[in-house]
Amino acid sequence: MSDENGLPEGLVRRPDGAVGCAWHGADPLYRRYHDGEWGRPAADDDRLFEKLCLEGFQAGLSWLTILRKREAFRAAFDGFSIERVARMGDADVDRLVLNAGIIRHRGKIASAINNARQAQRLRDRGRSLAAFLWAFEPGAEERPAVVTAAFVRATPQSAASTRLSKALKREGFSFVGPTTVYAFMQSMGFVNDHLEGCSVRAACEAERAAFVRPT
Repeated sequence: MSDENGLPEGLVRRPDGAVGCAWHGADPLYRRYHDGEWGRPAADDDRLFEKLCLEGFQAGLSWLTILRKREAFRAAFDGFSIERVARMGDADVDRLVLNAGIIRHRGKIASAINNARQAQRLRDRGRSLAAFLWAFEPGAEERPAVVTAAFVRATPQSAASTRLSKALKREGFSFVGPTTVYAFMQSMGFVNDHLEGCSVRAACEAERAAFVRPT
């Protein structure tokens, strides 16, 4: 299916002539996120922890809402340092519930602290959070030959995100359902769900090819 401009469904031609995934719309912040972050792999524990937490906060909301509050979240959660967040307690939850710069959901705030502690326990057992997460990267046989808007629309979660969700829950993590985890996998480059024809897709695929998976 194509639009009136002859582009496949889910793609948009921007004012600079580049073609991109339509979901970023015309918002400059969202467009920078699409172009420079979404779908690019990372192996830093704290960065992965931040995104896992923010995807949990995003549940029931739009990602753009979270993106606009991201700097406030970073300030509130000490840059999402696993070590520092793991030391937070009930008084910090009470304080953060009053922070108008973030999503003031007590359960999600407590979950971020809990998840930091679980990530710290992984480290104490000699395994990085990154190595744990990347072990669930789906194989090529689980991925479509061509990523289309129809595929993305029909795939709010995947077999791989379900496996990772179950593993995280076994480790004591919370707010990590398979849909939340699939959004995390999309954003952190575990999969490349930029649509075929998006001008950013090839760059993300090249980064994934060069990326050294943590072990």
